[in-house]
This record gives sequence, structure tokens and C-alpha cells, in this order.
Amino acid sequence: MNRYDVIILGAGASGLWCAMTAAGRGLRVAVVDHGAKTARKVRISGGGRCNFTNLNAGPAHYVCANPHFVKSALARFSPWDVVGFLGENGITYEERDHGQLFTLEGAGRVAGALQERSTRAGAELFLGRSVSGVSGKGPFHVRTTRGELTGDKLVLALGGPSWPQAGASDFGFQLARQYGLKLVPARPGLVPLVFPRNRQPMCAEMAGNALPATVETGGARFTDPLLFTHRGISGPAVLQASNYWREGQPVVIDYLPGTSLEDFLAENRASNAQLRNLLSRILPKRLPPLLLDPHLAETQVSQLSKQQIETACERIHRFTITPSSTEGLDKAEVCLGGVDTDHVSSKTMETRDVPGLYVIGETLDVTGHLGGFNLHWAFASGQACGVAL
Repeated sequence: MNRYDVIILGAGASGLWCAMTAAGRGLRVAVVDHGAKTARKVRISGGGRCNFTNLNAGPAHYVCANPHFVKSALARFSPWDVVGFLGENGITYEERDHGQLFTLEGAGRVAGALQERSTRAGAELFLGRSVSGVSGKGPFHVRTTRGELTGDKLVLALGGPSWPQAGASDFGFQLARQYGLKLVPARPGLVPLVFPRNRQPMCAEMAGNALPATVETGGARFTDPLLFTHRGISGPAVLQASNYWREGQPVVIDYLPGTSLEDFLAENRASNAQLRNLLSRILPKRLPPLLLDPHLAETQVSQLSKQQIETACERIHRFTITPSSTEGLDKAEVCLGGVDTDHVSSKTMETRDVPGLYVIGETLDVTGHLGGFNLHWAFASGQACGVAL
């Protein structure tokens, strides 16, 4: 009774989609998870509204040491496949900016549909069972706090260590190492950035203020809202850029994307207003004095020299700072790094060196941009693996 065709470790988005797919094709599937509830990250995603996919999902929206790895799974699984699945379960959606699709019924309904469809297909869910050890190379033996399960094949769908408050851990990485799989070092992704201490008073002064901005680092640029925190910056533009930031790299911020400060000053060249006051028309009032030195900020616009105008434009359009760190895995929405995809089949998700061992979802070195791309990868990789099994 404890022998299965497939054992899936992890009852998250990728694990449940894989279970639903494999069990629906006649395999005897067991899903093991230490949590009492399935799909815990799904339940809190998108602020509880679940940004479940993105109409623009494609390889360009993923960070991976091998940028070609995601192409096969994504080509065989489109956003409309997710929409179709939700529709079959009575879940409706709305489209927001940048192709993001959110449920109208809430994230809990999505998690519930994944669980219900998995069990209806015949998968057995073993929840609240911590795994104390895994051994064997087909069959695989999984020891849990409530007995041992044996499977001909094993799927690691354990996610990464981001969001530990949702039950996440690095257990998937530990098992990967046990089986000799190479790992790309893990680091926080989609995470706020922390400014050096000497710049944190500026952040504290602006905390809670948001404005459109372009954030550039590591060769990537994103234009979206930026939010000041007490210790640094966050918001969609910053979270996106954080996937490309490395320690010691500068970040360049344009606080007036799409607007030429030079042209704005030329239009107001005769103004006797102080520069800081004029800029408060197009920027949050507190920000200009924090970006400009006091003398420049208080100079009348009509008295600005060419050099002062250039300096102001540089400070506003190309404010450059080297963050001291990120807010860490506790605040990260995803984890960059994971199992090196060079050792995994992009078609089946099976590891090349350990036949019968598969890796899917965030446990792999695949990280999506903000906006539904990570859940889409969870579903797409789970589908590819489930079909292959």
C-alpha cells in the first residue's frame, strides 16, 4: 500500500500541477508535504488575489544561468492553459497592467482547485508529514514522521527558502546535494534593497512615498512604481531590478522617467521660484531637497547656471547609489539560484545523472519577473514533468 509510481515532495503549485497531470494519466501518485495545508505560497500570492499568470509569459521574463532552458516547457504551456483550468473550476479573472491576470474569487480558491483536481485524479496527499530522510535511486525510499513511502520515481517540488513564514525551506537544495546535483548559489530575488547607513535618513524621511521611476542595474532596466521604505527602496521597479543586482553593484534611478527635467527648467526659465519648490510640482515635495545639495535646491530657477542645471538633471535622472544589501530571504518573494539546469532535461525535468529523479518549480535555477511569471513557471514545469512521468 506504500508503493507508488511517483512520489512528489512538496504540495505547492508545481507539485500539485504535476500530481494532477501524472495521476490523470493513470499513475499512482503520492504527494508529501510537512505543512497542514497545500499551496501555502499560492494562498498568499498577489496580496491574496493570486496573480496566477501573465499574458506575456516568455523566456525573456526569466532569470536562469541557461536562458534557453525554459523555452521547451513554456512553448508547450500557455497562459490560456491556466485560464482554462481555472474556468473549469468556476474561477474568473481580470487583466491588470502589463498582462497580469488576477483571480476575482481569491487565492484560496486557486489553491483549493489545485488540491481538489489532484485528489480527483487519484493522487494521494500526505500532509503534515515531515520527511526525515530519502534514500535509493529507483526505487526511492522516503521516510516520514508517519511511516515510509516507496516510489519508482521521485519529484523534488520543494520550492526555495524565500518566504520562510509560509513554510519554505532549503530542504529541496539539501536533497539535491545528497544526490550529487550541482547548485547555483541561492540569493534573494524580488526583494527590497537596503541603502547604506548614511543614506537611510533620506529613506526614513520619504518612507511610504511612491512615485514612478526607472531603476537600472546589472544591465536591466525597469520602469514602474518605486516605494521608499525606512531603510531603502521597494516597489515593483525595485523588486524587478533586484533579480539582476549583485553585491557591490551600483543602482541608477531616474525619478522622472519619460520627462525631461532640462526641458521643464527651460520652460520655466524666468521663474523666481526656488528650484526645490518648482520641482515639487512634478516630484514629491520632500524629495528634491534630499537629492540636491542645499545651495542648489534653494537657488532661484532664473539664476541657475548651465552647470547647475546639468547637476540637477544628473541627480534627478541618474541618481546613483550602491545598496549595502537586500532585505534578505525573509522579505524576498522568490529565491534566485537552485538546481543547475545544465543537469536537467528541459523537456522532461528529469535529472541527467540520476534517472528517475525530477526537479520542478522554484527548486530549479529559474526565477521569473514580478507579475505572475513565477506561478506560470510552477505550472508549466509541473505540466512538463507530469506528462513525462
